[in-house]
Amino acid sequence: MLRMKNLDRRSFLSLGAAAAASTALPLHAAPSASAGNVKFVFFTDTHIEPELNGGEGCAKAFARIKSLKPEFCIQGGDHCIDLTSQPRERSMMLIDLYKKTEHILDVPVHQVIGNHDVLGTVSKSGVSHSDPLWGKKVYYEKFDKHTYYSWDHKGYHFIVLDTIDINPANGDYRPRIDADQVKWLTDDMAKVKAGTPIVVSCHVPIVTGVPAYVKTDYPYWRVENAYEILPMFTNHNVIAVLQGHTHVNEVVYWHNIPFITSGAVCGNWWKGSHWGTPEGFTVVELAGGRVRWRYETYGFKTVSPEADPYPVVEHPVVPGSRPFSNESPL
Repeated sequence: MLRMKNLDRRSFLSLGAAAAASTALPLHAAPSASAGNVKFVFFTDTHIEPELNGGEGCAKAFARIKSLKPEFCIQGGDHCIDLTSQPRERSMMLIDLYKKTEHILDVPVHQVIGNHDVLGTVSKSGVSHSDPLWGKKVYYEKFDKHTYYSWDHKGYHFIVLDTIDINPANGDYRPRIDADQVKWLTDDMAKVKAGTPIVVSCHVPIVTGVPAYVKTDYPYWRVENAYEILPMFTNHNVIAVLQGHTHVNEVVYWHNIPFITSGAVCGNWWKGSHWGTPEGFTVVELAGGRVRWRYETYGFKTVSPEADPYPVVEHPVVPGSRPFSNESPL
């Protein structure tokens, strides 16, 4: 009988995962001669903090990313360990620590807002609703002036969505794309030339299988009104949707569009792997309107290990089959 053995983190790059991608090109899409070659990194859920060597971990991840020489990066949200429940002074310290560390990358970084990127929305933070940085205002001021936006690059159209809906009356958070943004997205995609390959990034997944993996009472694994968004994606040449939030490396296809959820830079909040996904980031390469990607780890060693219900393992390869790969071929 074949037996499973422990898988070191470097081997995680090339060996199997349910997050595998088996094709590079959605069946409804066609290669685009006008789309060039682009290499970038999608990293998410840094959750930087001075404790648990979180600052050193982010620095190590960013140094590894820099060595790969991407043209730019997309940060998928949850920059700091948490801004929602921390006192204002600590939140400002965490933001400063993140921004200082991000300079290591030395390339443009496009920001995505995460649910932990809003200030003082939990009452125990002591931050007043009248504070000029309360809620998303801290993101506008410290990270980016927009929470949703788009840009064009080398024949591709990139879209960043805001999946964090905050009730201004009480600070409650829902994973939704609000009505104003739905209208903006409709208008934005309508302006894109037919056939242009589109890459979407967001924090909370629009499509995910994560709720099936473990028993959990957490209700906010995916965007609640995904049904409003998906028809727009399937009616355009969306070649990839990059997501964060769950800390799990996963790919789910919907109408042949890969919804690529990246594992977290912090793993299990700096306490080891999270549900079988070690600390890491996703490298994305585009060529001729097609996409490939891989999940890459960077060798962080936790000082406070926590048991993982899905430890990272190598699954045996059955003769005559091929192992899954987290990288889809061009």
